[in-house]
Amino acid sequence: MHTESANPHLTVWFNDAFVPLAQANVSVLTHALHYGTALFEGIRGYWEPNKQELHLVRMREHFERWKRNANILRIAIPASVDELCEITAELCRRNGFRSHVYVRPLAYKSAVRIGVPPDEHDSYSISVLPLSEYLSGKKGVTAAVSSWRRIQDHAIPCRAKICGAYVNSVLAVDEARRNGHDEAIFLNEAGHVAEGATSNLFMVRNGRLITPAVTDNILEGITRASVMELARKQLNLEVVERSIDRSELYVCDELFFTGTAVEVTPVLAVDHRPVGSGEPGTITQKLRNLYIDATRGRLPGFAEWLWPVYSSARSIDKIA
Repeated sequence: MHTESANPHLTVWFNDAFVPLAQANVSVLTHALHYGTALFEGIRGYWEPNKQELHLVRMREHFERWKRNANILRIAIPASVDELCEITAELCRRNGFRSHVYVRPLAYKSAVRIGVPPDEHDSYSISVLPLSEYLSGKKGVTAAVSSWRRIQDHAIPCRAKICGAYVNSVLAVDEARRNGHDEAIFLNEAGHVAEGATSNLFMVRNGRLITPAVTDNILEGITRASVMELARKQLNLEVVERSIDRSELYVCDELFFTGTAVEVTPVLAVDHRPVGSGEPGTITQKLRNLYIDATRGRLPGFAEWLWPVYSSARSIDKIA
């Protein structure tokens, strides 16, 4: 994502109010900072200049997942999904975004003290930032199987974006990039392929689209579900959820990552072995193009995925 510091004048949602980012601060003794007791979401928005509209993609589903998974850490998010969607759209309008954006909701244990046991002090924030491309989705990336294993559900649940769990991803990505690769691929403790460091993973073998099952310690990705729907409805592909062996990564026809930030990104090589021809595969390119069209409002039948920011403007005085 962006490496430069965010604009301190951006408006964010913090402590139940719209405030400048520079004022949205927490104590160095905040529980979540010390113990990782927080969870986040990621939501994409795409600017369509021809329509002069910013579409937020599957925002309701993201907030539903966020509120549902907050129960794992017993974090209460009092706002309804509808209110969260309205707040986010209003943030985009107040910041005047006319570009692609990335939304970061964050719920956290906010007690200011030292001590592991959690309590009922919970808070949440929502920030929206400009974001164009995360990985090189058009050209493709290289990847390496990490020496770090994917965390297990009986240790830290993988189906939620729990902040403390992302140390696992940080270590894997750092290792991969220091060794000359763009991204990491995790194996789980059983030795099966789980996912990328920050994304789900699909492979193509013999015309079938294959992805690890949710029981292989993966995030239950919304972009993953979107790609599976596009593959079935638009390309009439057979989609299989099953365990994947490491060696299958070396002999598959195509491989790609999916995620809110990475979208649909082709993987060109794994562990210095080319995937297929070493170029983005035909099915990957078709799915990438379909995903781009669907999330920009250009694919008939998928309008329900999109929340138009400017044409949906309404008063939210009852929230603000």
